[in-house]
Amino acid sequence: MQLKTLAPKITPYTACSNVCAAIIVFGFTLFSVGCNSVTEVKQVTLTHGIDDSAGGASAYVVSISNATFYLEKEGGGLSSMLDVDGVDWIGYNDSKGSGWKGEYRGFPNAIHKQDGSYFHAMNAGTDPSSSRISVETPQHVQIIFTSGNGKWQGQWDFYPDRCDFTMLRVSEGYHYWVQYEGVPGGEMDTSDFWFNSADNKPHPINEGFSGDLPSPEWYAFGDEKASRMIYFFHHEDDSYPDDYASRPFMTVLGFGRSNKNKYLNTPQTFSIGFVESTEYKEVEQVIKDVVN
Repeated sequence: MQLKTLAPKITPYTACSNVCAAIIVFGFTLFSVGCNSVTEVKQVTLTHGIDDSAGGASAYVVSISNATFYLEKEGGGLSSMLDVDGVDWIGYNDSKGSGWKGEYRGFPNAIHKQDGSYFHAMNAGTDPSSSRISVETPQHVQIIFTSGNGKWQGQWDFYPDRCDFTMLRVSEGYHYWVQYEGVPGGEMDTSDFWFNSADNKPHPINEGFSGDLPSPEWYAFGDEKASRMIYFFHHEDDSYPDDYASRPFMTVLGFGRSNKNKYLNTPQTFSIGFVESTEYKEVEQVIKDVVN
């Protein structure tokens, strides 16, 4: 299990004759605490750091209400996604030859040998991209990546409750997929399970799925030992396959993927986030809230 310590931090208040106030950072959310009320004043925070578990790669570190994302600056993909307990649900590492145990993992892992290999945490096969911060406010951080060949562009939008990835530009004549290759609850094992929009039943992690998900297209993964799930929502409905297959050490969920075939060729948006529940109805409601 990938576990990182995320200790709460408290900054002492500054008092005056008429106002009692404090700033408290607990986990990832900043609050202003007055004498008679508690008001949330900041929910998205961007810092710059490294992801030690990913081999020390430079990363944008974005914290929201219930998650911390490590977005690798050179590769343009997520190398880690931590819940409020510090558990990493991606578990990437850059060890060459580690395969399913590390180097294949990430999100969105979208462009693989399709006019380059982009938007994946940097491994031996990833081509570099450049990035710029286009929005940075207390409620929204936006980072845009452009592939080294200039033909692909991806946009990351971080909000208080989730992260959106949008493929803004598609290289003419090529296709892509969007994938979650990771470790539910920090480790791939038999206690893991999944839901999706095709039915309301839990399925064991080693059970696959093949076909086009019904609208709204979504998938969620959980661990019987965890009190939350990670979800993935495709904003645009289509008729392309959205296949899932388990591997010995990671998930392989692909929107617009069947076997090794890629189907997406227009700008599309995908949301990723945590649901603080393992109940199907609660997960479904979170997706409905994103839709609305």
